[in-house]
Amino acid sequence: MYIERIPNRNSPPAVLLRKSYREDGKVRKRILANLSKLPSETVDHLKILLKGGKVVEDLEEIFKIIRSRPHAHLGATLSSLRKLGL
Repeated sequence: MYIERIPNRNSPPAVLLRKSYREDGKVRKRILANLSKLPSETVDHLKILLKGGKVVEDLEEIFKIIRSRPHAHLGATLSSLRKLGL
């Protein structure tokens, strides 16, 4: 997969997410998504990700966990232990 900018005569270029494949010995292109409405910064980040790079080096700098709640079986176990007074 790759991102390609297609120039248009009287309008901004089309930004397309494409996939290339072979069919009967010929290389074909398939459009997977039109990314023209996305901000250029987002498109640049997608390009980096498609090449195997990292957009954010350290998630802990961006996100801060304020509170974490137990889910599913952990929540059921904790509520049972509280009811039993343990």
